[in-house]
Parts: sequence; C-alpha cells; structure tokens
Amino acid sequence: MKSLKFFSVSISFLLGMLMLALNVQAKVEGNTIILGSAISLTGKYATNGLHAQRGYDFAVERINSMGGVKVGGKSYKLSVKYYDDESTPARGAQLAERLIKQDEITFMLGPYSSGLTKAIAPVTEKYGIPMVEAEGASRSLFTQGYRYLFAVLSTSEQYLSPAIRLAADMAKKNGKKASSVKVAMAFENDPFSLDVREGVVDEAKKFGMKIVIDDKLPADLSDMSSTLTKVKALRPDLLVVSGHSKGAATATRQIGEMRINVPLVSITHCEAAKVHEKFPKASTGFLCPTQWSPNVPYRDSYFGNSLKFDKDFKAVHPSYSAIPYQTAQATAAVLVWKLAFEAANSFDTDKLRDAISATQTETFYGKIKFSSAGNNIAKPMLMRQIKGRKYSAVVTSNDLDWPRKVSY
Repeated sequence: MKSLKFFSVSISFLLGMLMLALNVQAKVEGNTIILGSAISLTGKYATNGLHAQRGYDFAVERINSMGGVKVGGKSYKLSVKYYDDESTPARGAQLAERLIKQDEITFMLGPYSSGLTKAIAPVTEKYGIPMVEAEGASRSLFTQGYRYLFAVLSTSEQYLSPAIRLAADMAKKNGKKASSVKVAMAFENDPFSLDVREGVVDEAKKFGMKIVIDDKLPADLSDMSSTLTKVKALRPDLLVVSGHSKGAATATRQIGEMRINVPLVSITHCEAAKVHEKFPKASTGFLCPTQWSPNVPYRDSYFGNSLKFDKDFKAVHPSYSAIPYQTAQATAAVLVWKLAFEAANSFDTDKLRDAISATQTETFYGKIKFSSAGNNIAKPMLMRQIKGRKYSAVVTSNDLDWPRKVSY
C-alpha cells in the first residue's frame, strides 16, 4: 500500500510539473502573442505611465503592420494586456501576480518607475517570466542577481552627473577652479531619484565641489519652496532636481514664481513634464538629461532612424512637441521582444530568456546589449538644453548656454 501511495503521489507530482512546464510555454491566443504590463495610468506617475503605454502601443502597431512576429514558420500579431497599478508598488506586485497566475501571461513589459519595477521584478523572477523593461533605471535593480529582468535604458546614476562635469568645465573657462562650484540638490525619496543623487554626489566629490543644499522633495511632490528659499539665500552655481514629471513641473513652476536665477539648472523629466511648453520663461536654459534624442545616429529596419521615429510618432500623437524619452525606450522594449521571439524561434520562457540575454542590436533609440546583470551597457545618457522653447543637444561645454539667460 505504501508503494502504491508513493506511486500515486509521484504521478501527481509529475503531472503538476508537466502542467507547469506547459503553462510557461506562452500566452498565445490564435495568431496573437499577448504581452502583459502593469502601468501607472493614475496616481503621481500617470503622466509618464501614459507616455510609456503610448510607446508600447506604437511599437505593437508598427510591428504588426510589417508582418508581425514569425515563430515556427507562422506569423503572429502582438498585443498588450494592461492593468493600472495606480502608481503604487504593492498594487503593481499584485497585478503582476494576476497577469501571470490568472491571465497566464508569460511575456512581460515593465511598469513605469524604478520603485514599481523593484516591486514587480521579484514576482516575475519567482515564476521565471522574462521581463523587458524600459522605465526602471535604478542601478540597484541590477545588483539583485535577477536572471529574467532586462532593461533597455541607461542606469540612473548617469542622469545628472554630466551636469556636474559641464559645470566644472565652465568654471575653468571662467578662470576659476572646479572646486569653487557650489551645488544645490533636491530629490524625491524614491529608488530612481536616490540613485540619481548618488551619481551627482560621487561626481561632485571628484571635483571637490561643495554641496550647499541637500534636500528631499515632499512625498506628494507639490512644493519645493523651502529648498528654493535656501537657493535664493545661498546662491549656488548649479541646482539639480529629480522628482519624475510631477517634481519637474513643480520645480519649474516655483522657480518662475520665486524668480530663481541660478547660472545652471539641471532637472530630470523635462520633456515628459512639458516644462518647455508650460513654463517657457522659467525653463529657459534648463539642462535636461535624456535617454534618447531625435538626432542620435542610429536606425533599424522597423522604425527607421531617430528622426523618422520622431516624425511618425508625432503624426499619430500630434500633441507632442517633444517626444519624451520614456516613449522611445518603451517602443525599443517591444522591439527587443520581437527580435527575441524570432531568435529563439520558440515560446519557451527559458529559451526566450536566453535569446533576450544574447541580444545585440542597433535601434532608432540606440544600441542595445545586456550585461550579465540585465542592464543595457551599449548606450550612454545624453544632455539637451532648452533654448527658445526647443531642445538643443549638448555634447561639450561649447554647446552650453552659461549662465542661463532668463528674464521674469
């Protein structure tokens, strides 16, 4: 009897394992491959969540119009199943579980923000589900040993550190030491912004610069007047701010209202917050980090070069005067999935994981090559400066307007 019971348990176990193996093959319905994403459509990250969703959808429509994805000699269309994570990490993790366990989605696109990605990555990792993400830049995401997480964007410590180097160059051009530069900082208390802060602090230390203000933005990102009051009193040479789209809008609005005139201001998420449109005077001369620009010298066979992507996306979404990099990198993430499906020629998640890991390609967005940790090591950050309500590329200090020419 014991042996029969053991045999019965063994059969049940094997059947369970077989079902699990079948479940991780794919979420494919007919001729459609379904990707899944929990994305911020409400809450404080809703603006960038929408930018990312539009990038995903633009890629899906373009790839489908060009024949879709070919696997096993058959052509498939792509689609994305979305849930609104409400800009809340706990909700994002819950929805990732729902996508995987209830909806049987086995191909994931990332959420918006490092905090949401940090909440969802343990879930996709637990189930062995590959996730190609485009909006979580925190370098701490890539120190956890995740095998199924891949990011097309550059990591966050690189975002504002070029502003420090440019400030050092300008000081030297004006006959001063780089160590004479005074830096003011204000950052949101989230994984992305805190990593950005570390990059700034590390770079400032290299030049011996003095950080005269080191503030955290309020949780709701609605007011930074206390920091700006200190800025008026201490007169720093450089002000750096990171608080996603809402923080960028708040900072720019209050810089204008309080008539803050700092020689150089560098803020993340300028394009996404449309500060050049909403606050054209206050944002004059802002130095804005970007993952992508319409003039990067890259191309692919699906979206053409960066200028063509810019033109084609604006034709679909004419409300954009400047396409946020969050949109471009979201499109690139879907393209990575298409290439991986065809390279693996399979819907098996482990084969797909290996195909994603081996990806080395050039896209309209930039070059993509993943390290063993899953971050993109082939693409640098870029800087652009707002000049006359438009963005101009800043490659060296010769391209920089310094000090800002602002009149309130």
